[in-house]
Amino acid sequence: MILKRNERHFLPENFDLNNWDDLKPFYQDLDQRIIKSSNDFSKWLQDKSELDAYISENLAWRYIKMTIDTSNQKYLDSYQYFVTKIQPEIMPFDNLLNIKLSNSPYIADLGLSKEYEIYFRSIQTQLQLYKEENIPIQTELSEMSQKYGAISGAQSIEYDGNEITIQKANLYLKEPDESIRIDVYNKIVYRKKQDFKKLDDLFSDLIKKRHQLALNAGFENFRDYKFKSMGRFDYSMQDCFDFHDSVEKNIVPLVKKIQLEKLNKLDKTKFKPWDTSVDPEGRQALKPFKDVKELLKGTILMLDNIDPYFADCIASMDEMGHLDLDSKKGKSPGGYNYPLYEIGVPFIFMNAVGSHRDLITMIHEGGHAIHSFLTRDLNLTSFKDVPSEVAELASMSMELLTIKNWDVFYSNKNDLSRAIKEHLEDILKVLPWIAQIDAFQHWIYENPNHTSDDRSQYWVQLCNRFGTGLTDWDGYEDVLSNSWQGQLHLFEVPFYYIEYGIAQLGAIGIWKNSKLHYDKAINDYKSALSLGYTKTIPEIYKMGGVRFDFSNQYIKELSDFVWNEIQKLK
Repeated sequence: MILKRNERHFLPENFDLNNWDDLKPFYQDLDQRIIKSSNDFSKWLQDKSELDAYISENLAWRYIKMTIDTSNQKYLDSYQYFVTKIQPEIMPFDNLLNIKLSNSPYIADLGLSKEYEIYFRSIQTQLQLYKEENIPIQTELSEMSQKYGAISGAQSIEYDGNEITIQKANLYLKEPDESIRIDVYNKIVYRKKQDFKKLDDLFSDLIKKRHQLALNAGFENFRDYKFKSMGRFDYSMQDCFDFHDSVEKNIVPLVKKIQLEKLNKLDKTKFKPWDTSVDPEGRQALKPFKDVKELLKGTILMLDNIDPYFADCIASMDEMGHLDLDSKKGKSPGGYNYPLYEIGVPFIFMNAVGSHRDLITMIHEGGHAIHSFLTRDLNLTSFKDVPSEVAELASMSMELLTIKNWDVFYSNKNDLSRAIKEHLEDILKVLPWIAQIDAFQHWIYENPNHTSDDRSQYWVQLCNRFGTGLTDWDGYEDVLSNSWQGQLHLFEVPFYYIEYGIAQLGAIGIWKNSKLHYDKAINDYKSALSLGYTKTIPEIYKMGGVRFDFSNQYIKELSDFVWNEIQKLK
């Protein structure tokens, strides 16, 4: 079904953004408008929301096109024009509008509603953080961070007479033949080494700019600034540290058990870096689909078995051209779901090469997409802009809630059991990585004057803390010390990562509930996501039937549950 955006009431129906002068009259209108009643104020909020939705979607399409083809200069120029010429002009007006909003005597008429209380709270935070001298720095940061995708997207290797992306090359690391794995791994390493210094220098520049941004806003460091700007009202920095400790204590030992079992089957005492993805029983990598058409068809069928509404969401995106799923040269790495607030139909971007990991990515991003649909009709754009801890609850829960329907992709019972086991093991394995990335960022920005060598040394310390010590990096020490460079979030969205860990706990809780009452768990899940950001994070989790809790005791309870589910699959 082709969905249409709602009729505009503030912007012209045929409005097209070419430059700042096109937008300026609408910001001036909002800034200068006289508000004489609650109705006037509500209308003003609606008009501001409509403008916010348009701006967000315009930038989104520029970003989407650029990441699909990083070699296209026209797309790059379009994105950079927005962040260098349009966004800096918007920021002062956004601040003026926030002041106007916060000073309105009619706030009291709306402030009794929880959703507006949360919205006004975020406005106050924006006012506290706004500094005019930070506008050029934020512009530079927007330009600099997108360089990561261009550098990574250009990486490829030649193998077996073909030029292939790093994503496709990684599939060969699942080959039972160790000689193939060694050959491909060394080619990947050789190619990545060419960019080690380039990415290291880029990150150093980003750290310097981010630190200055924080100082200008009155913070000691960028970590403290970012914690505030991300609206982390419902948990503290100490909670993050407690999460790190709990994962180290409860999850790392389970990961070590998984790895020891694998080493035993491989008849090795330690892994080499090319061994960590291979099946220990010598089986070929799982191949749930042959191309993206099959991936999409199976995903829609699988979701239809859970809730026809879920399937309709993805089918509509396909019909509207809001999917780009194939891995191809020049495309940025990774995957994302980009909300499009005006039309209310998001865009899924990924790099599918036929692996089981790709299936999980499709389900994960599909969860985000369905979340966008469920919040489509909320009153204000800001209500749809959910915090990451809620956004990732949508995606990670979908991964687990679909497990009972994975037979759509795995008709062979042994393959199905293997796929589920691998996914549950991956959940446990990724939690230490999430804790490590988050701990790394805390140190990075608390110590902004560190050297590149300091950074590498601290990263290796964290590898020892959150690793199992079962991989032999002899001869590849520089690969280990630079392995943080593979995490896109460090470059593009700093501090957006622990949310995956927090949400993973919530997702396990929702899945645990589904084992008792599946239909109720699905309904609770939909009810929670439909709230958008009109309730606090703990309230949204509670609506989903789970606790917003990442204490040592809760992490142990959930990890034990996952571990027991893994044992059933042996």
